[in-house]
Amino acid sequence: MAKADVPESGWDVGLYDKSFGFIARYGTDLLELLRPQPGERILDLGCGTGALAAEIAARGSQVIGIDSDPDMVARAQAQYPALRFACADGRSFGLDEPVDAVFSNAALHWMKTPETVIDCVARALRPGGRFVAEMGADKNVATITEALYQALAELGVARAAVDFPWYFPRTGAYVALLEAGGFEVTYLHYFARPTPLDDCENGLADWLRMFGQNFLNTAPANRAERVIERTVELTRDRLCPDGRWIADYTRLRFVALKPAS
Repeated sequence: MAKADVPESGWDVGLYDKSFGFIARYGTDLLELLRPQPGERILDLGCGTGALAAEIAARGSQVIGIDSDPDMVARAQAQYPALRFACADGRSFGLDEPVDAVFSNAALHWMKTPETVIDCVARALRPGGRFVAEMGADKNVATITEALYQALAELGVARAAVDFPWYFPRTGAYVALLEAGGFEVTYLHYFARPTPLDDCENGLADWLRMFGQNFLNTAPANRAERVIERTVELTRDRLCPDGRWIADYTRLRFVALKPAS
């Protein structure tokens, strides 16, 4: 995962690498849609700590990875020193020369002004270039977020106090945005993907500490841990019925082409 809207406290890169490697693993088969070719120039938008950028490079493409979190970029550069990474915002980035493809895995839903992102992607692509991505979509982590809202409400925090951190679009709405941005959508798949949190030592609690800061930051003083505990209680029957935490992810995958002329 990587993003444009970085929490004020930044990301815990150590926890990300230790417990959330599944994000890159689930993106590996997205590379089959990308089909990177030797000699192609490809931008990894929201590259995180660089694992998928390295996979793209291993197939012979020239890859540029960008992410808005400097700690993510620093970790990516340290792990893959032969590759090029830069700190840039998905809503305002620009490139010196166009690329053949823009690839993005688990990042676009952190960018809450999708029109500006799509415009940046279109400008970054050569004519005939492709935009290949997967993102969280409508109903993604709905069980978790509703439990967070309930846990906060029990402490007197109104739903409106939370700055909801994500953009989870309905399929038709996002297609319309791509088409308005000049793209032709050639592949589209909306699907549920229950996602085990097996690498999270503390199960859902680790997920909440990693991704739920906008919710936790609204808790009364010294009550954030109580919000985590209560959210775990509220979701356990649905998301951990057999002792294994499985997050309720839904995803949108697509391929969109920039016209050749």
